[in-house]
Amino acid sequence: MAKASRGFGLLLAPGAGSSSLHPALVAIDGAVSEAGGAVRRMDFPYRLAGRRAPDRMPVLVGSLVSAARALAAEVGVDQQRVYLGGRSMGGRAASLAVAAGLPAAGLVLVSYPLHPPGRPQQVRSEHFGSLTLPCLFVSGTRDAFGAPGELNAALAAVPGATSTVWFDGSDHSLRGRDLEVAETVSRWILARERAGAQVLGVSSHPGPNAR
Repeated sequence: MAKASRGFGLLLAPGAGSSSLHPALVAIDGAVSEAGGAVRRMDFPYRLAGRRAPDRMPVLVGSLVSAARALAAEVGVDQQRVYLGGRSMGGRAASLAVAAGLPAAGLVLVSYPLHPPGRPQQVRSEHFGSLTLPCLFVSGTRDAFGAPGELNAALAAVPGATSTVWFDGSDHSLRGRDLEVAETVSRWILARERAGAQVLGVSSHPGPNAR
Protein backbone atom coordinates (compact mmCIF):
# COMPACT_ATOMS: atom_id res chain seq x y z
CA MET A 1 0.00 0.00 0.00
CA ALA A 2 1.28 3.42 -0.93
CA LYS A 3 1.93 5.72 2.03
CA ALA A 4 2.03 8.96 0.08
CA SER A 5 -0.36 10.34 -2.50
CA ARG A 6 -1.21 13.33 -4.62
CA GLY A 7 -4.28 13.96 -2.53
CA PHE A 8 -6.57 10.99 -3.07
CA GLY A 9 -7.02 7.46 -1.82
CA LEU A 10 -8.60 4.24 -3.04
CA LEU A 11 -10.11 1.53 -0.82
CA LEU A 12 -10.62 -1.88 -2.43
CA ALA A 13 -12.76 -4.68 -0.98
CA PRO A 14 -12.81 -8.30 -2.21
CA GLY A 15 -15.59 -10.58 -3.36
CA ALA A 16 -17.25 -13.20 -1.17
CA GLY A 17 -14.91 -16.06 -2.01
CA SER A 18 -11.69 -14.10 -2.05
CA SER A 19 -9.45 -11.82 -0.04
CA SER A 20 -7.38 -8.67 -0.36
CA LEU A 21 -4.83 -10.78 -2.23
CA HIS A 22 -7.11 -11.33 -5.22
CA PRO A 23 -5.00 -10.76 -8.38
CA ALA A 24 -7.35 -8.11 -9.76
CA LEU A 25 -7.20 -6.07 -6.54
CA VAL A 26 -3.42 -6.43 -6.41
CA ALA A 27 -3.16 -5.24 -10.02
CA ILE A 28 -5.44 -2.26 -9.42
CA ASP A 29 -3.44 -1.41 -6.30
CA GLY A 30 -0.24 -1.40 -8.34
CA ALA A 31 -1.61 0.72 -11.17
CA VAL A 32 -3.24 3.35 -8.97
CA SER A 33 -0.32 3.47 -6.54
CA GLU A 34 2.06 4.04 -9.44
CA ALA A 35 -0.18 6.89 -10.56
CA GLY A 36 0.17 8.53 -7.15
CA GLY A 37 -2.82 7.28 -5.19
CA ALA A 38 -2.77 5.87 -1.68
CA VAL A 39 -4.38 2.43 -1.93
CA ARG A 40 -5.58 0.06 0.76
CA ARG A 41 -6.89 -3.44 0.11
CA MET A 42 -9.12 -4.55 2.98
CA ASP A 43 -10.44 -7.87 4.25
CA PHE A 44 -13.86 -8.29 5.84
CA PRO A 45 -14.23 -9.52 9.45
CA TYR A 46 -15.24 -13.06 8.50
CA ARG A 47 -12.10 -13.49 6.42
CA LEU A 48 -9.89 -12.10 9.18
CA ALA A 49 -11.51 -14.56 11.59
CA GLY A 50 -10.81 -17.48 9.27
CA ARG A 51 -14.46 -18.12 8.38
CA ARG A 52 -15.68 -18.96 4.88
CA ALA A 53 -19.26 -17.67 5.12
CA PRO A 54 -19.53 -13.91 4.59
CA ASP A 55 -20.83 -11.65 7.31
CA ARG A 56 -24.26 -10.11 6.88
CA MET A 57 -24.27 -7.01 4.72
CA PRO A 58 -24.60 -4.48 7.59
CA VAL A 59 -21.39 -5.91 9.10
CA LEU A 60 -19.62 -5.76 5.73
CA VAL A 61 -20.72 -2.17 5.20
CA GLY A 62 -19.73 -1.16 8.71
CA SER A 63 -16.23 -2.59 8.36
CA LEU A 64 -15.82 -0.88 4.98
CA VAL A 65 -16.88 2.47 6.47
CA SER A 66 -14.29 2.07 9.23
CA ALA A 67 -11.57 1.19 6.71
CA ALA A 68 -12.49 4.15 4.50
CA ARG A 69 -12.30 6.58 7.40
CA ALA A 70 -8.98 5.12 8.49
CA LEU A 71 -7.56 5.55 4.99
CA ALA A 72 -8.72 9.16 4.77
CA ALA A 73 -7.08 9.88 8.12
CA GLU A 74 -3.87 8.16 7.07
CA VAL A 75 -3.62 10.06 3.80
CA GLY A 76 -4.66 13.30 5.47
CA VAL A 77 -7.55 14.10 3.13
CA ASP A 78 -11.28 14.63 3.46
CA GLN A 79 -13.39 11.50 3.16
CA GLN A 80 -14.76 12.76 -0.14
CA ARG A 81 -11.25 12.45 -1.63
CA VAL A 82 -11.29 8.67 -1.21
CA TYR A 83 -12.53 6.42 -4.01
CA LEU A 84 -14.30 3.26 -2.87
CA GLY A 85 -15.02 -0.06 -4.50
CA GLY A 86 -13.78 -3.52 -5.23
CA ARG A 87 -14.88 -6.78 -6.76
CA SER A 88 -18.38 -8.25 -6.68
CA MET A 89 -19.62 -8.29 -3.05
CA GLY A 90 -16.93 -5.81 -2.03
CA GLY A 91 -18.12 -3.31 -4.61
CA ARG A 92 -21.72 -3.82 -3.58
CA ALA A 93 -20.82 -3.12 0.06
CA ALA A 94 -19.03 0.05 -1.02
CA SER A 95 -22.03 1.25 -3.02
CA LEU A 96 -24.37 0.56 -0.09
CA ALA A 97 -22.08 2.50 2.24
CA VAL A 98 -22.18 5.49 -0.09
CA ALA A 99 -25.94 5.22 -0.53
CA ALA A 100 -26.23 5.31 3.28
CA GLY A 101 -24.27 8.57 3.42
CA LEU A 102 -20.54 7.80 3.39
CA PRO A 103 -18.80 10.52 1.34
CA ALA A 104 -16.52 9.37 -1.49
CA ALA A 105 -14.82 10.70 -4.61
CA GLY A 106 -16.30 7.94 -6.74
CA LEU A 107 -17.17 4.25 -6.91
CA VAL A 108 -15.11 1.59 -8.70
CA LEU A 109 -17.34 -1.48 -9.14
CA VAL A 110 -15.68 -4.49 -10.77
CA SER A 111 -18.05 -7.37 -11.65
CA TYR A 112 -20.94 -5.81 -9.76
CA PRO A 113 -23.28 -8.66 -8.62
CA LEU A 114 -26.57 -7.27 -9.91
CA HIS A 115 -28.39 -10.49 -9.01
CA PRO A 116 -27.56 -14.10 -8.05
CA PRO A 117 -26.90 -16.33 -11.08
CA GLY A 118 -30.15 -17.62 -12.52
CA ARG A 119 -32.29 -15.36 -10.31
CA PRO A 120 -32.68 -12.06 -12.19
CA GLN A 121 -35.74 -11.21 -10.08
CA GLN A 122 -33.49 -10.70 -7.02
CA VAL A 123 -31.99 -7.45 -8.27
CA ARG A 124 -29.47 -5.74 -5.98
CA SER A 125 -29.89 -2.21 -7.29
CA GLU A 126 -32.53 -0.82 -4.95
CA HIS A 127 -30.03 1.76 -3.68
CA PHE A 128 -28.83 2.97 -7.09
CA GLY A 129 -31.08 6.02 -6.89
CA SER A 130 -28.93 7.33 -4.02
CA LEU A 131 -25.63 7.16 -5.92
CA THR A 132 -25.10 10.81 -6.83
CA LEU A 133 -21.34 10.48 -7.32
CA PRO A 134 -19.33 9.25 -10.36
CA CYS A 135 -19.41 5.47 -10.78
CA LEU A 136 -17.28 3.13 -12.88
CA PHE A 137 -18.71 -0.32 -13.68
CA VAL A 138 -16.32 -2.91 -15.16
CA SER A 139 -17.84 -6.27 -16.12
CA GLY A 140 -17.63 -9.17 -18.55
CA THR A 141 -20.25 -9.58 -21.26
CA ARG A 142 -20.88 -13.16 -20.08
CA ASP A 143 -21.29 -12.34 -16.38
CA ALA A 144 -24.00 -14.58 -14.91
CA PHE A 145 -24.49 -12.02 -12.12
CA GLY A 146 -25.72 -9.39 -14.59
CA ALA A 147 -25.82 -9.30 -18.39
CA PRO A 148 -25.01 -6.05 -20.22
CA GLY A 149 -28.66 -5.31 -20.92
CA GLU A 150 -29.65 -5.91 -17.31
CA LEU A 151 -26.91 -3.74 -15.84
CA ASN A 152 -27.43 -0.94 -18.35
CA ALA A 153 -31.13 -0.89 -17.49
CA ALA A 154 -30.36 -0.71 -13.77
CA LEU A 155 -27.91 2.16 -14.31
CA ALA A 156 -30.73 4.35 -15.56
CA ALA A 157 -31.62 4.87 -11.88
CA VAL A 158 -28.17 6.25 -10.96
CA PRO A 159 -28.24 10.09 -10.73
CA GLY A 160 -24.43 10.41 -10.85
CA ALA A 161 -22.26 10.11 -13.94
CA THR A 162 -21.77 6.46 -14.86
CA SER A 163 -19.05 4.89 -16.97
CA THR A 164 -19.32 1.28 -18.13
CA VAL A 165 -16.51 -0.84 -19.53
CA TRP A 166 -17.28 -4.32 -20.90
CA PHE A 167 -14.76 -7.08 -21.46
CA ASP A 168 -16.05 -9.11 -24.37
CA GLY A 169 -16.38 -12.84 -23.68
CA SER A 170 -15.39 -12.63 -20.01
CA ASP A 171 -17.48 -14.01 -17.16
CA HIS A 172 -17.82 -12.81 -13.56
CA SER A 173 -14.21 -13.72 -12.75
CA LEU A 174 -12.72 -11.58 -15.55
CA ARG A 175 -9.97 -14.19 -15.47
CA GLY A 176 -6.86 -13.22 -17.41
CA ARG A 177 -7.89 -9.56 -17.65
CA ASP A 178 -6.41 -8.29 -14.38
CA LEU A 179 -3.92 -5.88 -15.94
CA GLU A 180 -6.53 -4.54 -18.35
CA VAL A 181 -8.99 -4.02 -15.51
CA ALA A 182 -6.30 -2.26 -13.49
CA GLU A 183 -5.45 0.06 -16.38
CA THR A 184 -9.14 0.81 -16.89
CA VAL A 185 -9.59 1.76 -13.23
CA SER A 186 -6.40 3.83 -13.08
CA ARG A 187 -7.26 5.69 -16.28
CA TRP A 188 -10.77 6.51 -15.05
CA ILE A 189 -9.58 7.78 -11.67
CA LEU A 190 -6.83 9.90 -13.21
CA ALA A 191 -9.29 11.37 -15.70
CA ARG A 192 -11.51 12.42 -12.80
CA GLU A 193 -8.54 13.84 -10.93
CA ARG A 194 -7.45 15.86 -13.93
CA ALA A 195 -10.99 17.15 -14.31
CA GLY A 196 -10.90 18.33 -10.72
CA ALA A 197 -13.69 16.05 -9.45
CA GLN A 198 -13.32 16.95 -5.77
CA VAL A 199 -16.85 17.49 -4.48
CA LEU A 200 -19.49 15.14 -3.22
CA GLY A 201 -22.67 14.98 -5.28
CA VAL A 202 -23.63 15.13 -8.93
CA SER A 203 -20.59 15.48 -11.15
CA SER A 204 -20.49 17.71 -14.21
CA HIS A 205 -17.59 15.67 -15.65
CA PRO A 206 -18.78 12.33 -17.06
CA GLY A 207 -16.15 9.58 -17.20
CA PRO A 208 -14.31 8.70 -20.42
CA ASN A 209 -16.76 5.91 -21.28
CA ALA A 210 -19.90 7.50 -19.89
CA ARG A 211 -23.09 6.42 -21.58
